[in-house]
Amino acid sequence: MSNIIRPALSLLVLMTLITGVAYSLVVTGVAQVAFPDQANGSLVHDASGKVRGSSLIAQDFTGDGWFHPRPSAAAFATVSSGANNLAPSNPALAARIMDDAAKLYMPNQGAVPMALLTTSGSGLDPHLSPAALAYQVPRVASARHLSVQSLEDLISANTETSLVGPPVVNVLALNTALQQGRVAAR
Repeated sequence: MSNIIRPALSLLVLMTLITGVAYSLVVTGVAQVAFPDQANGSLVHDASGKVRGSSLIAQDFTGDGWFHPRPSAAAFATVSSGANNLAPSNPALAARIMDDAAKLYMPNQGAVPMALLTTSGSGLDPHLSPAALAYQVPRVASARHLSVQSLEDLISANTETSLVGPPVVNVLALNTALQQGRVAAR
């Protein structure tokens, strides 16, 4: 019996060391060398060096002086990230969207963009379309006493394009640029 158990336990220990320890160390080492920013969370620091967030994860901005991200089904908490799993026919989802649309509606701006009313699959998408941000420009311009054109220029400067997919803007990067005063006053 021991001639069966001993090799099995030895193999278990060996495979644990290979797959659980050695593999993890190799992957972490390669990530630190090849992609150090991403491996360390793509953290965004302010001028004093304090961490303000991650460029990969949305965070909530409230108040009229900030560009707001899309809603989060997880209340911007990374532990419980995910969709709300409400079907389009669910009355609770329809009520939430109608309520949010009423809060966000601005006269003479047209319909509220769907990106400002619907959540992403993870609930933590840090990007918005330039159109969804353009809808917010009058509110932010009024609250910060800035020109509409200067905010539109700031959105353009922060717009990211890729080979696949539409252009997007990272809301944290945009609000960081806004906070750092990279926009001209009226």
